[in-house]
Amino acid sequence: MKIDEDRKEIAIEKANERWNNVHKHYDRSQIKYDDWLELFERYIKNCKTPIIDLGCGSGNDTLYLIERGKKVIPCDYSQNAIQNIQNNFPEVDRTECFDMTKGLPFEDNFTEIIISDLSLHYFTEEKTFEILEEIKRVLKPNGILLFRVNSVRDVNHGAGEGKEIEPHLYETVDGRYKRFFDNEDFKRFFLNWEELYLHEETMGRYKLEKVLWRGAFKVNK
Repeated sequence: MKIDEDRKEIAIEKANERWNNVHKHYDRSQIKYDDWLELFERYIKNCKTPIIDLGCGSGNDTLYLIERGKKVIPCDYSQNAIQNIQNNFPEVDRTECFDMTKGLPFEDNFTEIIISDLSLHYFTEEKTFEILEEIKRVLKPNGILLFRVNSVRDVNHGAGEGKEIEPHLYETVDGRYKRFFDNEDFKRFFLNWEELYLHEETMGRYKLEKVLWRGAFKVNK
């Protein structure tokens, strides 16, 4: 099912406004992370390239990686998020602010690891495939994508709510898109990837419990 261009543009504008409001200002002391990356510590420890934090937000995962001596490139759609990262992490020498639906600003085979924590579930099927192809391009051979995305069972955070634009993609009352994944979705979207880890679990970061998938997939090229 195709989504008309006007609705796409409206959604983009609303997303930009929303994320800038979310990331108005915060100090480094306010940034907290959970332990989701610990499961992949051996991949992270062995990584010799800068790690891309795609959709870095407040910098939870950036902080985790910095504390473990890794070089990180935080990336986000929100200008405010990137400004906060630059203010809070002076040790970071590169940040990127961009719309991932228009490509990633990195050369081919740039990095061994890309992290995308709750940032890959806002797009149409077409754009999701395009973004994954870009991630594949930027990863080195045998490079790894570490991610978390919404589960179809995430009823506390919008699963099944709003107008269904595509299977598992909903338009919320404020015009945003939210995608929710089941196991079959991973078979489609990651058809040509090698699954290293995939598990549905709950997270307690928010006021209401969130159901999500934690995954690691290796690029085959």
